[in-house]
Amino acid sequence: MLSQTRFLSLNYLNPTRLWLSPNPSFSRTNNLNLPISQINNRTFTFTSTMTSNCTLSNHIGTVNLGLNDSELERFAEVGNELADAAGEVIRKYFRKSFDIVDKEDLSPVTIADQAAEESMVSIIQKSFPSHAIYGEENGWRCEEKFAEYVWVLDPIDGTKSFITGKPLFGTLIALLHKGKLILGIIDQPVLRERWIGISGRRTTLNGQEVATRNCAKLSQAYLYTTSPHLFSGEAEVAFARVRSKVKVPLYGCDCYAYALLASGYVDLVIESGLKPYDFLSLIPVIEGAGGVITDWKGQQLTWEASSISHASSFNVVAAGDKQLHLQALDALQWQ
Repeated sequence: MLSQTRFLSLNYLNPTRLWLSPNPSFSRTNNLNLPISQINNRTFTFTSTMTSNCTLSNHIGTVNLGLNDSELERFAEVGNELADAAGEVIRKYFRKSFDIVDKEDLSPVTIADQAAEESMVSIIQKSFPSHAIYGEENGWRCEEKFAEYVWVLDPIDGTKSFITGKPLFGTLIALLHKGKLILGIIDQPVLRERWIGISGRRTTLNGQEVATRNCAKLSQAYLYTTSPHLFSGEAEVAFARVRSKVKVPLYGCDCYAYALLASGYVDLVIESGLKPYDFLSLIPVIEGAGGVITDWKGQQLTWEASSISHASSFNVVAAGDKQLHLQALDALQWQ
């Protein structure tokens, strides 16, 4: 029988795979160590040192999804493989010389974006041939017009950060089942941080559960947005109303801001003009950490993926505290 002093470590590269380490003092930034006595059928309860809004259990069931645990675990395993593959590509180009091309909407794209997406597509097509894919760079990939499962991919969310050498971009991976989100991943390949949200379960960062923090007052909130220059017209005015009420406005994190919110470091993220591949993966991560993410009217963010779907723009507000979310909506006054 294994000694009680042995510890369980959760590997960053594949958080669904576990191994035992004989050294109880073994520790590194991207690994979680737990006494073997705390393990019970691979269902863990973690104690957070920060005040948390998250009241979810580690596993609260998947009856409404029509999926069993083994199916969800398989999807999560492949999701990790996608993030690993994209990360390998992205790290090769990070802070290196490469060509930059402007797309029709004048947003930049690099060989890293394109190659990272292709690396993920090849894994999905091999693992799940019947699944559809909707990627930022190449749109819909499936012979059928509709599919029961659709992977939505953004290889580099925050290409401008990537181009300028700032490691606060991320790879975004979402999986829809009959139009409902069942998996979301935010991966930062340079810092080697990976947030995973699975419907009905708590969000994890490199295998350790995370949770949003309590902040019920707008006047005490730390607010992030990618850039104030991305707002225009009435959206600019609406954002300014919120910005004038918060404690600290911050800029420049792209999807990484939502990851920080899920981990309880910031309180509010507000952005406009996001595409489905920009926000779908964020939803399971935020909600699994106890937060709220909606459009500016407080309505659920949904998008029907198909061969004829248009990647329309959405205004997004995410908060770690439900009361704070309501106050932000009141300040936005979006009609």
